[in-house]
Amino acid sequence: MKIPLLWSVLVACVLTACNSKQEEQQGNMKHLSLTEKWDKTFPKSDKVSHQKVVFHNRFGIELVADMYTPKNVEGKLAAIAVSGPFGAVKEQSSGLYAQTLAERDFLTIAFDPSYTGESGGEPRRVASPDVNTEDFCAAIDFLSTQPNVDPDCIGIVGICGWGGLALNAATIDPRIKATVVSTMYDLSRVSAKGYFDADDSAEKRQAARKALAEQRTRDHAAGTYERAGGVIDPLPDDAPQFVKDYYAYYKTPRGYHERSGNSNDGWNKTGTISYLSTALLRYVNEIEAPVLIIHGEKAHSRYMGETAFEQMTGVKPNSFEVTVGNKELLIIPGATHCDLYDQPQYIPFDKLERFFNESFGK
Repeated sequence: MKIPLLWSVLVACVLTACNSKQEEQQGNMKHLSLTEKWDKTFPKSDKVSHQKVVFHNRFGIELVADMYTPKNVEGKLAAIAVSGPFGAVKEQSSGLYAQTLAERDFLTIAFDPSYTGESGGEPRRVASPDVNTEDFCAAIDFLSTQPNVDPDCIGIVGICGWGGLALNAATIDPRIKATVVSTMYDLSRVSAKGYFDADDSAEKRQAARKALAEQRTRDHAAGTYERAGGVIDPLPDDAPQFVKDYYAYYKTPRGYHERSGNSNDGWNKTGTISYLSTALLRYVNEIEAPVLIIHGEKAHSRYMGETAFEQMTGVKPNSFEVTVGNKELLIIPGATHCDLYDQPQYIPFDKLERFFNESFGK
């Protein structure tokens, strides 16, 4: 049968577009010099297929992700994008979450945020509430255009500092049909008020602004960005327990990774300056899609997750499991902040699986 000329042209255009997209991604991957070896902090699963993918955000920064696809599953898949903790890389906690959820028949990606790990962006080791929120939205761009993904069944997981960013992304992007935040930080709150709101005064914020402004001047004069240092090493005997917990993850074979800022020399000293005047959770009460907040009973950061739940629902939680409409809070008995990074006895993957499936109507 002869194919009409118009259809021939259309087919050629589609094939050209697909080839151009593949060539662009291959070019980006070469440009970013990605490692080919399995260098994760967790074992490789034989239940899923793994590949590296590259996509860009609306600021033009190329983001690198590990994509995990369940084997022997046909049809359109529900998909989940994972990132965090803040200062970590996809070879650590986010990759573990992504691979485990892929074993449960979700297509997943764990991505390095802008300026971090294998992703692009200069200078390195800086952060931005806007850019890093956009990173989650860019992950939705990527997933929603994959031929084996159902664009109406896409969710996100934000771990630690990326929990607050995930909620911010869910506030602005209705394509996100379900959000899980695990052991979350509200980076704007802790930056402006200190841990446990202990530095919540205009005078202390003004002192911080002055110190950061002076650091900017020194950095500009030197032509480099001074680092703040990663997790403290060696560990002082009198370090708070949560600092000891960070050390046990980032500085030991359990979670150490050579590209992780937390494992090595940390952030630029001015790297998180924007969080001093940004309210990440300002409009979380307007998130219409389901949200699940998970925290450890003994986590130093637990108060941030409970406050986020109260901001979303208007209800102050008074138990370990609270549900208001489609918003849920789950406190894991006995768990610390870092236990939810990688400890299987504490991470409630069965709950995550049910939550996403129910949110997607499956």
